[in-house]
Amino acid sequence: MKRNNRFKPVARTGVIAGAAAFTLALSACNAAGPQAQSTPTDVSFGPTTSEAAGAIDSFTWMITQEPATFDLDKDSGTAENTIMSNVCERLMKLQPDLTTTPHLAEKAEWTSDTTVVFTLRKDVTFHDGTPMTADDVLWSMQRHAAKGADESDEYANVTNMAKTSDNHITVTLKQRDAIFLQAMAGNGGIVLNRKVVEVQGANFGSPSAPDACSGPMKLEKWSAGSNITLTKAADYWDADNASLASTVTFRWADDNAIVNALTSGEAQGAYLDSPATAGPLQKSDKVQIAQGPSTNVWSLIATERGALKDERIRQALSLALNREGVAQAAFGGLAKPWKTPVGPGAWGYEEPTFNSAYEALTGAPAQPSEEDLDKAKKLVQEAGVPAEPIVVANSGDSIRNVISSALVEAAQKIGLKAEIVTIPRQQYGDFYSDASLRAQADLFSDEYYISKNDPVGFYKNGASTARVNFVKFTGEGYDDKVKEAQATTDNAARAKLAIDLEKQWTEAVVWIPVAHTPATIAMAKDITGAPSSASFLYYPWAADVGSSKK
Repeated sequence: MKRNNRFKPVARTGVIAGAAAFTLALSACNAAGPQAQSTPTDVSFGPTTSEAAGAIDSFTWMITQEPATFDLDKDSGTAENTIMSNVCERLMKLQPDLTTTPHLAEKAEWTSDTTVVFTLRKDVTFHDGTPMTADDVLWSMQRHAAKGADESDEYANVTNMAKTSDNHITVTLKQRDAIFLQAMAGNGGIVLNRKVVEVQGANFGSPSAPDACSGPMKLEKWSAGSNITLTKAADYWDADNASLASTVTFRWADDNAIVNALTSGEAQGAYLDSPATAGPLQKSDKVQIAQGPSTNVWSLIATERGALKDERIRQALSLALNREGVAQAAFGGLAKPWKTPVGPGAWGYEEPTFNSAYEALTGAPAQPSEEDLDKAKKLVQEAGVPAEPIVVANSGDSIRNVISSALVEAAQKIGLKAEIVTIPRQQYGDFYSDASLRAQADLFSDEYYISKNDPVGFYKNGASTARVNFVKFTGEGYDDKVKEAQATTDNAARAKLAIDLEKQWTEAVVWIPVAHTPATIAMAKDITGAPSSASFLYYPWAADVGSSKK
């Protein structure tokens, strides 16, 4: 699942100005050191913060932009997921440690190599008080699987879905799919109240529409342009996990305003869009900072526009990119230079094996050496210098400013011309769906994550039919290996296949990985309980937030 920041064209900025911005930022970072970047020195790392001691009346939570819709089949970016993870529930449940357990389905059982049966709970009720039925579940899954739906790719192997009893749904697949059940802990597994959705029609997901879910919190009010309020669901079916807070208010602002809101006490928490924002917050005696596991990686995603279709140009740029500089200048040192397009939060099994394979990868240095640059120049000579400058898209925000400028600097060092094109932030996410927008840039940067703790859940994006494989990468046997990995349930065997896919992807540099960003949470010190991992995108985190004092 991508981070979708919805951003259309177009104003070009000078090559030298962009590169200079990155150079100055990096120079300042190197000269002044971590303290000048306000880098926290005592940030804890783990899947969750300490358990709450008791209930609270309300709290305010900051996000970086207003959601576009609460119809998650239409759009499910970070803002939407951060809120609706507390409202909507799934067949399976993602835990703070990024593992999955049964949820609305009390059991999921493979009854053959290609058939999985979901046994549904009988005690679930939606927010309007009506019981969840197998008809609701089947209808919801069919909606998620429909062409164009945001999670439709999770159903790519499904050939049939049927209600086989009052509390059983049977799914038949082309082949056994080891990550399908994990996907049901993401938005592809959300169960909706069919009647509510159908009554709302095209209005469903808008500020005036009710939610159609069963979670510990319900959508109380969406004041467009201002704030969103969730309230504790009355008579929540899972009483042991009811919300500790009666009300949560979400407001949106840029990073600087979020810092001000947290330090002034106007807001009590935020999952930080950029880890670097933690720096100034660490100076406050009212705020606590924690980080946790995630699959998130910022990458430069190559489009089908032109020059980047040649893998040698992609390889050259990857060799020349200063990832350590980006990690310092854009993230205050709280992100890590990274070699692959998916983070270690995906290593949910065989972790030592995945770690060893990661360490052995080449072609994406933290800081390019002279040898790396020489190799990159040779690759450019072999491919030929493109007639037109390489164009990298920017949105004007601080992270993309740094990444875009770093790419321009890398290109210049190896004999390539590059320039930056600025895309309005509200339209940036259209790169994933709008070919005419992609035709204006060779690369766009984005933070991509998956809801599954399995690298296969990411590397299927390299299949020849994958909608984000814009450069039409076709690795030898890659498609077959994706299918084999999905069908392999033995962890050791699947890890080997996943590593083979990783190696092919990274050697071809389908995307240029830049930096891994752990999940970063900031909270007022008088509250606690929220997970510090990236589970907040799918797990009902706000229900766990309560008082830190007994």
